[in-house]
Amino acid sequence: MTKERKPKNVFVEGAIPPEKIATSIAHHQVKTNIGAHDIFLGQIRADEIDGKIVTAIEYSAYEDMASQAIHEIREAAFEKFDLTCMHIYHSLGRVKAGEICLFVFTSSAHRKECFEATRFIVEEIKSKAPIFGKEVFEDETHVWKENR
Repeated sequence: MTKERKPKNVFVEGAIPPEKIATSIAHHQVKTNIGAHDIFLGQIRADEIDGKIVTAIEYSAYEDMASQAIHEIREAAFEKFDLTCMHIYHSLGRVKAGEICLFVFTSSAHRKECFEATRFIVEEIKSKAPIFGKEVFEDETHVWKENR
């Protein structure tokens, strides 16, 4: 029987700083029951759309609903995979091309669990969490982003 976890605040205003990622990794060095980590970093691409270059994505969300959805995804991942630890962070607000907007970090005794869990979590967030992005172009025009 797994213990019930409380929903965590997964949202970060703006880009997820490299220091947050490094600190998360560093804090796990004392957890000697962990044999593997897997990390997914979603980065903003400077795509060309209709002749214009994306310079940023402006993220918004139905925060309460998105937090609940991500909490349910976390719980499902802990049930489905033998994980020791999991961290999920998603940006809100403007994130420039080249910056990180999604950070998923899983830990387990074995690598296979981490690989499978991380992929599951990322795909579930993309399909179930009400988080939206507007692609912003050099001229500050924008278009709603489609999840691909």
